[in-house]
Amino acid sequence: MRRLHIIDVFSADPFLGNPVAVVLDAEGLSTADMQKIARWTNLSETTFVLPPTVQGADYRLRIFTPRSELPFAGHPTLGSAHAVLSVGGGGDRVQLVQECGAGCVVIIPSRDQGTSRYRLRLPKAVTTAVSAQTVAALVDVLGGEIDRSREPRVIDVGPKWLVAKMPSVDQLLAITPALGAMRALEESLGITGVTLYAESSVGIEVRSFAPSQGVDEDPVCGSGNGAVAVFRRLSGELQLGEQYAAAQGQCVGRHGRVEIELGLEGDVWVGGACVTTLSGSLAG
Repeated sequence: MRRLHIIDVFSADPFLGNPVAVVLDAEGLSTADMQKIARWTNLSETTFVLPPTVQGADYRLRIFTPRSELPFAGHPTLGSAHAVLSVGGGGDRVQLVQECGAGCVVIIPSRDQGTSRYRLRLPKAVTTAVSAQTVAALVDVLGGEIDRSREPRVIDVGPKWLVAKMPSVDQLLAITPALGAMRALEESLGITGVTLYAESSVGIEVRSFAPSQGVDEDPVCGSGNGAVAVFRRLSGELQLGEQYAAAQGQCVGRHGRVEIELGLEGDVWVGGACVTTLSGSLAG
């Protein structure tokens, strides 16, 4: 029997935010076993906690969508840190280091009036311009116009997101993408998915789609929000030292809040609350 926790991330309240299934004691599971379990949970990500293989790391994490393995993802990183600390004590830890396919990721835990909160430092991003044909294909897939003052870009932070800005929050929330065509576009570009955002009066609103990974719409996406922060910095919307809040998930009934900070040295920090909604054992 292996311990299994489900953690809601980017929410202090159970049944909101984005759930991640965390399998502790994952030693002995093969890659095929892990993928089978991820298909079974059918969450956007399922993680597996293993002993570290590099000096300085507290644990190694493997991250799976229902269809494939990711080198890094945001909400699984935060939720897995919460699960690890929940079962191992360590409430006074000031830092965790997670080893994953994208390298070592620093996570800072904290407590705020009884709420568990975590921040991660996003892996260094690689950005790529896209062609006019790709922009046209994206607009066709979305069935609505994007903000052409900000040309879409692929932002690679482990997962690769095609990021675009929408003209307004109302237009962002109203779109119904053609998911079959979006999957084909993702596969043709070799990307994980599409993340869209629009500015609001209190921050930004975000939506993330990854049908090629078996995730039609990700409820609240840490790496997608991190990619948006990189995109906003490149476009001049975000300056060093700035912080803002992003809302995501209302279109799928999972209202979450993501806290973003652009450090003075250009590092992107992604954070939010975590809460355990299920603790149990996985058979087999």
